[in-house]
Amino acid sequence: MARQEDLEGVLLGIGNPLLDISAVVDPSFLEKYDVKLNNAILAEEKHLPMYRELANKYKVDYIAGGATQNAIRVAQWMLQVPGATTFIGCIGKDEFGKEMKKSSTAGGVNVRYYEDESTPTGTCAVLVVGGERSLVANLSAANCYKVHHLEQPENWAFVEKAKFFYIAGFFLTVSAKSVMLIAKHAAEKGKYFMMNLAAPFICEFFTSQLMEAFPYIDFVFGNETEARAFSKSQNWETDDVETIALKISALPKASGTHKRVTVITQGADPTVVAEDGKVTRFPVKLLPKEKLVDTNGAGDAFVGGFLSHLVQGKSIPRCCEAGNYAANVIIQRSGCTYPPSPTSHPSSKDLSLDTFG
Repeated sequence: MARQEDLEGVLLGIGNPLLDISAVVDPSFLEKYDVKLNNAILAEEKHLPMYRELANKYKVDYIAGGATQNAIRVAQWMLQVPGATTFIGCIGKDEFGKEMKKSSTAGGVNVRYYEDESTPTGTCAVLVVGGERSLVANLSAANCYKVHHLEQPENWAFVEKAKFFYIAGFFLTVSAKSVMLIAKHAAEKGKYFMMNLAAPFICEFFTSQLMEAFPYIDFVFGNETEARAFSKSQNWETDDVETIALKISALPKASGTHKRVTVITQGADPTVVAEDGKVTRFPVKLLPKEKLVDTNGAGDAFVGGFLSHLVQGKSIPRCCEAGNYAANVIIQRSGCTYPPSPTSHPSSKDLSLDTFG
């Protein structure tokens, strides 16, 4: 079990902080705005009226979100060590920004937000139909992050302290310079640098930025849809998730300090892990359909749970077990939310007690 003092500031994430506006909607609402379930896109002009209509027409919940921030919040919740995690991103100087800061700080995360005075805090419409979700992100202030904020001594000190870094691919659309600054720091210092493929459009339309970062990535996360989109972007001509995971793990690395491990989730199907030229499948505990509330944040929660054990030096099987546990908790609740502690959730009975150590 890792000592508390060893975990302070151990994990740092940088990404797009978004206030999730979550609601259960009618299928016709998806059709109206031309969005698909189990997908994540950036808002276009045609989507902008959606946010007001969503708030006016449906019962909405406001939750601090954004892919990287979700994963960091879940990791912090699993670790239960105040200040074990740090999150960096850009918010607006407004009420939504205050709510976001309050929510993340209350969970024990060190937040180092860059506050943009002229742009509102970013939002993400979370459209839920039958327990499945579609995400439409209006980045706003999240899109205004600048690398100079990261380079400020008071912020870079958190980078120096961290031993593990996690960034969802979405941030490549905002500040690829910041991504590379952290990636190169991790390689030089023998630390762990981890990224998530994030969404098919990142693999398809931000391929050059993703591939610039790829040699530095020690752990690659994604789901089966994103893995297939990545395969297509590389002209690999295969849809087989295990083959793709192996190919990803075998791509060239900038540093030989750490091998690359590829972790691909597949919803209720087994999680695929590729390392050292081998694939291992880890089964997922199936949840009765009546207990499924909302899949929003499930992938982020998996990563958060996984990272909470990785930073403690636990084995890959234990990391996957923790990731699946965290995802199981989150999908039984609305949005990426959780009870006061991991051990207070019924699902914790399925894991040995030292899982949370």
